[in-house]
Order: sequence, then C-alpha cells, then structure tokens
Amino acid sequence: MRSIVWLLLVAVIAVVGATALGANDGLVTIYWRGWRTDFSLNLFLLVMAALFLAVYSLVRALDGLLALPERAKQWRTSRRDRVAQAALREGLALYLAGRYTRAHKTCQKAIAIQADTPELALDAEFTALAHMLSAGSLHRLQDRTRRDEHLQRALEMARMTRKPRATEEGARLMSAESALEDRDAARALRELSELPPGVARRTQALRLKLQAARLARQPMEALRTARLLAKHQGFPAAAAEGLLRSLASEALSTARDLDQLRQSWLLLDANERKDPLIVARAVTRMAQLGGSVEARTWLAPSWDQLTQHSPEGVEALAFALCETVEGLETEWLARLDKVSQEALRAPALGLAVGLALAERQLWGKARVLLLSAAKDNQLQGRRRRQAYVMLARLAEKEQRLDDAQSFWRQAALVESGV
Repeated sequence: MRSIVWLLLVAVIAVVGATALGANDGLVTIYWRGWRTDFSLNLFLLVMAALFLAVYSLVRALDGLLALPERAKQWRTSRRDRVAQAALREGLALYLAGRYTRAHKTCQKAIAIQADTPELALDAEFTALAHMLSAGSLHRLQDRTRRDEHLQRALEMARMTRKPRATEEGARLMSAESALEDRDAARALRELSELPPGVARRTQALRLKLQAARLARQPMEALRTARLLAKHQGFPAAAAEGLLRSLASEALSTARDLDQLRQSWLLLDANERKDPLIVARAVTRMAQLGGSVEARTWLAPSWDQLTQHSPEGVEALAFALCETVEGLETEWLARLDKVSQEALRAPALGLAVGLALAERQLWGKARVLLLSAAKDNQLQGRRRRQAYVMLARLAEKEQRLDDAQSFWRQAALVESGV
C-alpha cells in the first residue's frame, strides 16, 4: 500500500514539473570578464540540482571515510560485547546443568572480556552478575576462599551499577546462603542485617534468617521470623503450626533461669500461650527450675479446658502436672475430681491425677489410678516406673512391706526394660 502511495506521489510531481517547466521560456544570463552566456532556466535548474547532489555525496563520502576508524572500533566493541554476553549465558546454562567447573571458567572468560574492553568495563552490573554466578559455581565446588573473593567483588561492583539495590541485594542473599551452608550463622545474620527493611521481609530473606537464627541457637528470634513467614504464607498452614510450636517450645526449654523463662513466656502471643503442648513445655521447665507453684498457675487455665484439647494435648498437660505435684494446693482437688472418670480411661491422665491425689494424701483413690497406669503398656517405661515408685512409697506408709517390695521390684524391671 505504501509503495502505491509513493508511486502516485512521484507521478503527480512529474506531471506538475513537466507542465510547469514545459511552459517556462525563461533564460539565465551569466557575465564573466566580458563574456556572456545564456542558459535556459530549466537547464540551469537541472545543473544546480546535479551540482548540489554531487557536493552532498562528496561530503557524505568524506564523512564516512573519516569516521571509518571509529565505526571499526564500535564494531569491535559490539562484537566483544556479544561474545561476553554469550559467555555469561553459557555460564548460566552450565551452572543450571551442574557443570560447575566449566561454568566458572566461562564466567571468568566473560569477566576478562569486560575488563579488557574499556567501553564494556563501565557495565558494572554485567560484571557483578558474572562474579555472582562464578561464586555460585565455586560454592558448589567447595572452594570457599575464591567463592568469598568473587562475592566480595560482586558487592563492590553492585554499588557501581545503575540499579545498585537489586544487584547488591542478590549478592548479599547469596552470601548469606553460602554462610549458612558453611554453618557460619553469625556471618549469615550479618549479611541479612545489611538488607533494607523491605527486602529483609521477603520470603527468601526470612527463610535464610530463620535458618540462621536456629543455627545460632536463638529460638525467640527464630520464632519471630517464623511468624512473619507464616503471615506471608511462606509454608503450608499445617507446617507453620508445627514449626511455631516447636520454636516456642525450644525457646522455653532453653531458658536458664526463672526470669528468662518468664520473659520468654510473655513474648509468646495469646494463641501460643493457649496451645496445650506449649503450655506443658513451659510448666515442665518452670518446675525444673524450682517454680512449681507458679507453674501450676500457668497450667490451670489449660487444665480447666482439658476436655476441649486433643488426646495429644491432654497427655502433654497430664505429664506436665506430674512434674508439679509437689506442694499441690487444695483448690486443685476440684479440678482433679472433674476428670476422675476420664482418668480411668487415659493412662497419662490417670498417672497425673494419681500422683496429685497421693500428694494430697488421698491414698485410696490414688492407689487405684496409679495401679491402672503402672500396668498400662501404652505409657513410656519411665512413666510406668514413676507410678510403681509412688505405689511402693504408699505401701511403705501403710506398712504393707510385702506390697512395697513387689512395687519396688516392678519399678526396677520397668526401668531395665524387662
């Protein structure tokens, strides 16, 4: 269509020109040193047009000739750039294919081409990416020294790029991941702390921080990070629940004294403080540190909701009570009475209620529950031993020495696994 339009336009111009020039009788007279020359106006215009075209062509030819060295230089630079880009792409393909030695060499080739070409050396982003890919290859080859050198060089080049943040963030995340695989939690956390706040909340950064915090044995920091990951749907809901519970339990179990345990307890959110498994862990640790009375205050709210918990939760709370029965208050008798029927069917609950009743010197009820728990093979050996030991002590207090001896013997057999 465009060709037809141009053809019509040229035809119109030719017709108009022929009409105008054909009717033109004008003359052009040139005087020079006594000479006179007459030209047809049409001929004069044609000569001037031809002269203009000749001069224009000559100027263009001279300009092209003078620019030839620069154009040759640009062509060589462009060719080297294409070779460098191809080398980087090949390096990436080799890296993904698991051919790390060749990937490293190919990236080094790309870096060398950039360095040897002044015009390309200004492309810091390309060089940074090549160093990062080379560092990744060396990491897979377990060459930590050269890997760290390339990562440091990548960070330096990243700060010189047109988009320094994106490239530097990638280099820091790669450095943190490498540090984690080296089990260097401190360096990983240091690299992650250099990230801007927005980047530090990205899923990949949070995953690395979670691993680093767990490796550094910082359970509360790991718990806070895991909460953010769960909020951003960094892993499935079921996995998130299990991980949060595990980290909360770890934070409570690693408390070295009562003050640290109380602080860790207060740092848990409301839902975590209602989780029976977490409550059981907190109560057990509090009892181990000598705070049985306070432990029972933590246990009471969950115990009052005992029928609403899963069997796993009920068992955990029951075992927690087993660790805190010393000095049990009278007010707990009502709580124990409410679950007396369930205690006959659940060995862990029966053991806990039996130990608690024995502590309150209600030996008759305690004996029934403890004997049932001691004979139930569903309980762990140490829990059954705990029941037999209490039965033996009750028998001694009641002067039933033969029964006491039998219970002590059963406790020893259970402990030895016979």
